[in-house]
Amino acid sequence: MLNPSDLEKIKEETLVFFKKTTLDVSVEFLPQRDETLPINLKTEEPQILIGERGQTLAEIQHLLKIILKKKSGAKEPFYIDLDVNDYKKKKIEYLKELARSVADDVTITKKEKTLPPMSAYERRIIHLELASRTDITTESIGQEPERRVAIKPYP
Repeated sequence: MLNPSDLEKIKEETLVFFKKTTLDVSVEFLPQRDETLPINLKTEEPQILIGERGQTLAEIQHLLKIILKKKSGAKEPFYIDLDVNDYKKKKIEYLKELARSVADDVTITKKEKTLPPMSAYERRIIHLELASRTDITTESIGQEPERRVAIKPYP
């Protein structure tokens, strides 16, 4: 957990960062979870910040983390979890539902199904969602950036 003065410095630098972007964005800091500080952005034009398949959002989060580590002077390690208009939250729910639906289909048909290419983060959500199921197995296959999840019936 960050100490209160480090947390304030991080919040201050985050606000400065988004002010410099000249985008009309409101910044909301959620309660810290372990070493992670969730930050929600609200905007009328979320696609500018999200980008194709969330790539721009991931890059902004990476850049902001580098800046915050340098400028905050925080002694303890921390992470930020940047979200825009609940995009990540909705994406996670969609991926979980997709995983369950495809797994059910694989169980019924007894035929392997392969999901579209996904980031490591998205593949992890699929694997974790299906980890407790005993009727199927999951495996990441292929090479980046075409790596994908295969869902197979359990032998």
